[in-house]
Amino acid sequence: MTHDFQTIVYEKSENAVVKIVLNRPSSFNSFTEKMNKEIIHALKIAGKDKEVRSIVITGEGKAFCAGEDLAGVDEHTNHAEFLRNRYHPMMRTIKQTPKPIIAAVNGTAAGAGMSLALAADFRLVKPDAKFISAFMNIGLIPDSAFLYYLPRLIGYAKALEVVVLGKPISGEEAVHLGLATELIDQEEWDEKVSAFAERLAAMPTKSISLVKRYMANGMNMTFDEMLEKEAQAQRIAGNSNDHKEGLYAFKEKRKPQFTGN
Repeated sequence: MTHDFQTIVYEKSENAVVKIVLNRPSSFNSFTEKMNKEIIHALKIAGKDKEVRSIVITGEGKAFCAGEDLAGVDEHTNHAEFLRNRYHPMMRTIKQTPKPIIAAVNGTAAGAGMSLALAADFRLVKPDAKFISAFMNIGLIPDSAFLYYLPRLIGYAKALEVVVLGKPISGEEAVHLGLATELIDQEEWDEKVSAFAERLAAMPTKSISLVKRYMANGMNMTFDEMLEKEAQAQRIAGNSNDHKEGLYAFKEKRKPQFTGN
């Protein structure tokens, strides 16, 4: 089944992986209203498709995403409504997507493009990739959940430095800070990104979904609240076919064949 997108490419592999490619390379894959809506639509399709078990978001060309295309912004823009209408729905959809999401950061991720990468569950980076806050350069504050995710990923002090001083984070530094999962050289990029996505796709998808939901929410819960949430989530995981398969495989001393159910 093909999907008619204009600003992104939606690719579904035989290995249960969907790749969403931001496809405005002449504008460094900067966001437009059309792209925001198409990303939301693509994530909802992938989220509901039982054959899909992991999602990769990456950029066409040299950049991952340069943030908002400022051609659509001027001094009359109501920035609060702009965010509520354009970016908040996209960030909520990312957070609510039950499948693991990988940001394959192939180049610069700036402004809201960095926000997009931060919202993913994993970040794979090239050595020449750069994370750039950029908002201070135009007299704004980071948005699109940037201030939510960055301090949770790298700590308050470093996050404040990145935001206020605007120092770019290289691919290598991103791994050192714990911001990125893996540094991948150009010549191995496609192969290793695919291998990472396929590894996640072969894991118990329902368990990953539960971990995503409760680990994130647990940042704002008390200890006893989290214990109860863990118990509820474990009941759901314990009733899954993947749990049964994991038990059988352990007892039979073989590798489990998870199906995501």
